[in-house]
Amino acid sequence: MARRVFFSFHHKADAWRASQVRNMGVVEGNTPVTDNDWEAVKKGGDKAIAQWIDDQLHGRSCAIVLIGENTAGRKWIKYEIEQAWNAKKGVLGIYVHNLKDSRGNQANKGDNPFSDFTLTSGRKLSSVAKTYTPPYTGSVNVYDHIKEYIDEWVEEAIEIRNNC
Repeated sequence: MARRVFFSFHHKADAWRASQVRNMGVVEGNTPVTDNDWEAVKKGGDKAIAQWIDDQLHGRSCAIVLIGENTAGRKWIKYEIEQAWNAKKGVLGIYVHNLKDSRGNQANKGDNPFSDFTLTSGRKLSSVAKTYTPPYTGSVNVYDHIKEYIDEWVEEAIEIRNNC
């Protein structure tokens, strides 16, 4: 049975790339939000956005941050990572910059979003939560690599979190 995961990503820049990963069918992801639904959530302000994220994280065992060029440092990405980690969910990152977007473009590799967090032990979250960069530049090969390994990465992230 596929694990239930939460996908975190920069919606505007990486929605197309994220949909490729979500549609692989290897893990069960949170339901994609339509642009109209997201606009309605945003109109409710920060409290409504936080509640929507919290609701989406409920019942998930892992949060997968799909890391694009501008993912790190974004307010709601940071919130999602923090909420997932504090709820004792597995947390991992997958660099998706080499997946093509809807226009057939690839992007530059972004920074590690886990570098923004320091654990109570004083260690950086980036030294605990793993990130994966597919060893290919071709979009098809990147896709295939993610599809082949994502379930293993999720299991490893859950184990890491259980041991921290």
